[in-house]
Amino acid sequence: MAELHPQCAAFLKMGEGQPDVTQMGTFYGRSNGHSERDLSGPIDPSVHIEHLYFTSPTADLPISIFTPPGAGPFNGMVYFHGGGWVFNYIRLYEAQLADMAKRTNSIIVSVNYQKAPEHKFPIPFDDCYAAWEWVNEHAAEIGITTGKIGIGGDSAGGNLASGVAIKIRDENKYPLAYQWLIYPCNGVDFETPSYLANADHYGLTRNGMIWLWDQYLATEADRSNPYAVPLSAKNLSGLAPAIVLTAGFDVLHDDGERYKEMLVEAGVPVAYKDLPDMIHGFFNYGKYIEQGITIRDYFADEINKVLK
Repeated sequence: MAELHPQCAAFLKMGEGQPDVTQMGTFYGRSNGHSERDLSGPIDPSVHIEHLYFTSPTADLPISIFTPPGAGPFNGMVYFHGGGWVFNYIRLYEAQLADMAKRTNSIIVSVNYQKAPEHKFPIPFDDCYAAWEWVNEHAAEIGITTGKIGIGGDSAGGNLASGVAIKIRDENKYPLAYQWLIYPCNGVDFETPSYLANADHYGLTRNGMIWLWDQYLATEADRSNPYAVPLSAKNLSGLAPAIVLTAGFDVLHDDGERYKEMLVEAGVPVAYKDLPDMIHGFFNYGKYIEQGITIRDYFADEINKVLK
């Protein structure tokens, strides 16, 4: 088994003494998240960032639009941020998404969907699907090439992207170019080897994920709804190509690996990368964990392969 990367170990040490999400609750957790705007690294000043709103079925939602330099035409992406469906917000993702917009020549629309537990499934999911439709409906005025629009997300955002990709196939309204899934939380089996091996001490805990799922899901039936729990899907055929990443010291490692296997079994093209020495969330910690920035090379290469 790989050893924990020293930068991950140092980052985790910085957070020693913080209560687990199950103790801190929603208010403290949200308040604590409004810090270190440069946590993911420097923001590329050549990328234009615009803050707008669009209307979902139940709310007016903030979105950030990242436009790379140049005259276009541009590819497109709709991005759903992580945070266990409860925490985080789009401005924490400006460094990563500005960089990815430039690397993939994409206009990226990042969505501040409504949060659980105040807004349980299907509301956050519906917000994300509505954002996908809105971007397609307004592609020409935004400057995006129709048919070259993907979706992406990390952690809970990876879950939302996975579910939205399934609904995009089911509705068959607009073509999806790809799904970019960064350590997605796609299942509710908390007895997997990675849940047990990484239950504590690596940031996101097993108890924390159990608590977060309880905040998000409204009914027991949601646990077998593939839009909420993609690993419960009976049919993944016909989905868009996927780029999937997992981290070794992450309770969600086996969720991502199993979902990758299910996609492959269903005939979906998949680019898969596992980083055995990384922790959950490292994509957001580029200021302290170099791999959070360098992994963008891999992501951009794989997205550009699909778009070509």
